[in-house]
Amino acid sequence: MKQLPPISPYLLLTLANLFWAGNWIISRALRSELPPVALSFWRWVVALLCLLPLSLPHLRRDWPQLRSAWPWLLLYGALGTGGYNVLVYGGLQYTTAINGTLLNSFVPIMIVLISWLMLGKRLQGREAVGILISFSGVLAIVAHGELQRLSDLTLNVGDLWILASVLAWSAYTLLLWRRPPVHPLAFLTAISITGLIFLVPFYVWEMTQGRHITPTPGAIAGIVYTGVFPAFLGYIVWNRGVAEVGPARAGLFMHLIPAFGILLSMIFLDERPALYHAIGISLIFAGIWLNTRRLR
Repeated sequence: MKQLPPISPYLLLTLANLFWAGNWIISRALRSELPPVALSFWRWVVALLCLLPLSLPHLRRDWPQLRSAWPWLLLYGALGTGGYNVLVYGGLQYTTAINGTLLNSFVPIMIVLISWLMLGKRLQGREAVGILISFSGVLAIVAHGELQRLSDLTLNVGDLWILASVLAWSAYTLLLWRRPPVHPLAFLTAISITGLIFLVPFYVWEMTQGRHITPTPGAIAGIVYTGVFPAFLGYIVWNRGVAEVGPARAGLFMHLIPAFGILLSMIFLDERPALYHAIGISLIFAGIWLNTRRLR
């Protein structure tokens, strides 16, 4: 049998970010049919069903390490799989997908900021300037380019939810140094399970508030998409691409999320980027560049 040609790692990295950008579009488009906790819960159920056939041998082998690390796995599930997605989906109930994907680009700067505030990281001058520049870009987006919004505190609550999701994901990323030394698929399966455990009481509360899934074909397709593509395939193709080109080069591809997000929002949601979006993302990326460039 003729062997299939190898897949370019750059194509894999691009696909991962396309899948992740699509997650924002689906949530925004189906916000009236899919409440945020319900979407997050069933997304991870679908992802878990996809993962288990691949991860079971690794789970059996790594069970002792996973069992001893269960408090950390609960925290990873609360921050990275359960909490992050609920905050994103909750934010997209009120703000646009364009705003959301652009604000999500603040994650690298939030990681540096938390490291400085809570972990004692020493900031160089260019890093401090980069944080200020990126933060001004965030303010430009949440204020829609109108300073009066900041003084009047009339910000979109959805943007604040997205910023909370940025904080959750940044904290999750910083804490990954404590992850148990197990196979990546075993780890993802474990935090998918703990994320679902974290979501159960919030899901029950959401239903008591009268918020239920409207089981339309679009809603079912949306759940399947978010579970199969962003949560399952996105992780696998991203890891494969990172393994081949390295994390530094792969990290540059994360900038495709807002690019794809804007394009998909224009096609499927009829959203249109404004001047303040361009100003905000330019400032955020300028701050990221200052924080990641190497000194001579």
